[in-house]
Amino acid sequence: MNKLVKAMLHNKNIVLGVCGGIAAYKACELTSRLKKQDANIDVIMTKSAAEFVTQLTFQSLSLNQVITDMFDKPKHWEIEHISLAKKADIIVIAPATANVIGKLANGIADDMLTTTVMASKAIKLIAPAMNTNMYENVVVQRNIETLKQLGYYFIEPSEGRLACGDIGKGKMAEPELIETKIKELLLKPQDLEGKTVLVTAGPTIEALDPVRFITNHSTGKMGFAIAEKAVSRGAKVHLVSGPSNLPTPYGVERHDVESALDMYDAVMKLMEKADIIIKSAAVADYRIAEVSSEKIKKSEEEFVIKLKKNPDILQELGKIKGSKVLIGFAMETQNLIENAKTKVAKKNLDFIVANNLKTEGAGFAADTNVVKIIDKSGNVEDIPLMKKSDLADIILDKAISINK
Repeated sequence: MNKLVKAMLHNKNIVLGVCGGIAAYKACELTSRLKKQDANIDVIMTKSAAEFVTQLTFQSLSLNQVITDMFDKPKHWEIEHISLAKKADIIVIAPATANVIGKLANGIADDMLTTTVMASKAIKLIAPAMNTNMYENVVVQRNIETLKQLGYYFIEPSEGRLACGDIGKGKMAEPELIETKIKELLLKPQDLEGKTVLVTAGPTIEALDPVRFITNHSTGKMGFAIAEKAVSRGAKVHLVSGPSNLPTPYGVERHDVESALDMYDAVMKLMEKADIIIKSAAVADYRIAEVSSEKIKKSEEEFVIKLKKNPDILQELGKIKGSKVLIGFAMETQNLIENAKTKVAKKNLDFIVANNLKTEGAGFAADTNVVKIIDKSGNVEDIPLMKKSDLADIILDKAISINK
């Protein structure tokens, strides 16, 4: 196992930014762990970081000169922050303070670390560490969300007793977890390069009048997770989403729609470009037969709404999919496998991802899912409780195996 791990990070160039805080001592362990895997580590310390851990410590662990000041006399005839920015495969900031997060979110580059980050196109991973109240501050959270939308990755702090004596969320993630995330980001497969993936997500809404509509509880989390994973594996991704507050994954082309008819039009327009189509949206089966142009006033004790069937987008795709991989989703409350198998056959799917709403961890708005994957041959694969982001990779792995 050790040989495999060492080979995995051999000659990878990692720039480690260390900010001021007691968690800076954990960055020493992280440096040591990465160096033992034969990675090349360049450490940039902020001036306040040097108040907690010495420059010599990181120099001894990384076997490289440690940088603290933009205006240090250069060791080589090159502009140092540009050199590191170009050299880096990944820039990791651990620990990251609210101050540095705020600077990066607002385009401020006034020291060696922020200047290097701004000048680099490398992957960026941030491990925050700060007081609980500071971490939960609305401004800090806004800055974090801004950076996520710009393609920065974050590894959340853990909960526990902080250096200030408070108990709560704010402890920097353990070096082992950061190391794992670094490997995940650096070594993720690019097996979808050259492919186009079309993903649908979220609910649709069907208007009753200018004020009211009918919909469902879908948030879009599963579809957004698939889109994010697909683009990270090299695909060009089109995400057709019903109303959702989720941020658009970095690099994904998003197409916002409202009704089932809107989604039908968008999907049919984009499907010709797609190699893989993943329909995870919770599309309304019916729409209002006659939408009122004025707000309907309250009058009778009972009010009857006449519904009209929406087009079955998945079934229509199945008729014309050709060599494309077509994947559906099914949420049931009973007879899960029987209903899912019927949909696979009826809609000409390559496979379907089915779950039961009553299973703990598999409901709407959850970050996890528990599913069964059923293919056109009737094979059933049980997928245990896991994060939707992990399930997304399993779905893409299976899609790629078909689209070879």
